[in-house]
Amino acid sequence: MAQDLHPPAYMTDTDELIFLVEEVPRKLRRLFDASTVRFGLTRTQWRALAYIFRTPGLTQTELAKCLELERASVGHVIDQLEAADYVERRAMEGNRRVWTLHLQPKAIQILPSLREEAEAIYRRLFVGITANEIATLKRLLGTMSTNLEP
Repeated sequence: MAQDLHPPAYMTDTDELIFLVEEVPRKLRRLFDASTVRFGLTRTQWRALAYIFRTPGLTQTELAKCLELERASVGHVIDQLEAADYVERRAMEGNRRVWTLHLQPKAIQILPSLREEAEAIYRRLFVGITANEIATLKRLLGTMSTNLEP
């Protein structure tokens, strides 16, 4: 019996592209994890601070959606940030069962340093890539994201 000289392709060029698309965020997460350690924060805590900074008074439920985490997990993150004096929970006026989130001065003080860390990672990410290529990549990823929406 002759052996097939051209076995079926189980790994295609598209597979390799998708693997690269998945590899970049994984490496970014590792870099962000390493950069937040010196602040005593996790990447998730850092992201939570950024969302609360952008939207003061965000509820824990809204933050959970932003972070794509369960409400209980976000509650734990907020517990840690509150214990570290980065975040304050306040009962929502008119609905004392809902908590809004607000940054404490300690968090506001470290935000510029966190911003610098992020910018350093982004500079490393985009070395050798032109502004036009970045714009094209952004457009293409936006289109891909739209294509995958239900």
